[in-house]
Amino acid sequence: MKTVEVVAAVIHKDNRIFATQRGYGEFKDGWEFPGGKIEPGETPEQALRREISEELGVSINVEEPITTVEYDYPTFHLTMHCFWASLAEGEIELREHEAAKWLTTDNLMSVDWLPADKGLVEKMYSGRVLEPGSIT
Repeated sequence: MKTVEVVAAVIHKDNRIFATQRGYGEFKDGWEFPGGKIEPGETPEQALRREISEELGVSINVEEPITTVEYDYPTFHLTMHCFWASLAEGEIELREHEAAKWLTTDNLMSVDWLPADKGLVEKMYSGRVLEPGSIT
């Protein structure tokens, strides 16, 4: 089975996190944390900065790693490196996504998360953690 290695930014602000709705591809309309594939020669942090700039038109501060999610989709294995991030510069512009929302613990489960993202969201929700800190 093919393995796809990606990065995802859990962008936080005022005890809220930023989620995006896919606008293309096999998982169109599913909700996820923004990010994308790691290019050859890039560190995960470099890939995350590049992907967020391309997808959202902003610069971010990549903060501490949260976890690495391993998930088997029907046609590939996903390795997703998740990082806390905060906005550094710019106004968010949706270039590849259909929609976006700032979510709180009260509405964190109100969107249809993609399976790989859902496990991380459930951990965050159960610990009520929406800012950097340990997720257990």
